[in-house]
Amino acid sequence: MVKYADVEAGGELPPASYPVARLNLVKYCGASGDFNVIHWNERIARAVGLPDVIAHGMFTMAQAARYVTDWAGDPGAMTEFGVRFSAPVVVPDDDGFVSIEVTGTIEEKLDDNRVAVALTARSGGAKVLTRSRAVVRLP
Repeated sequence: MVKYADVEAGGELPPASYPVARLNLVKYCGASGDFNVIHWNERIARAVGLPDVIAHGMFTMAQAARYVTDWAGDPGAMTEFGVRFSAPVVVPDDDGFVSIEVTGTIEEKLDDNRVAVALTARSGGAKVLTRSRAVVRLP
């Protein structure tokens, strides 16, 4: 578990990679209740101008949140979290997977043992989340 005394502003968090396959999207449809066809049907996704099926924005956001809580060692430690979506995570139907690569930097140490973490998430060479920031309370 990371401790407040052990982090400094400007410090880098270790990078992490989260694989995403079509099966993950189908499961997320069921868990979230969001069955929008652009998340599982290539024909419809292309018909509306997308390059292929895309991951749910909230699925992508959840991977960035998972990154922070895994680093902190406690899912309840995150007190604030926000992102902007800048590009979709495209998930082709090729029996493989794409990756969401997440990195983080300690932006600043705040009061009450909290730290602000700036996040970057990329997939397929594109930045998929921007203005991503989490605040975490550390022991």
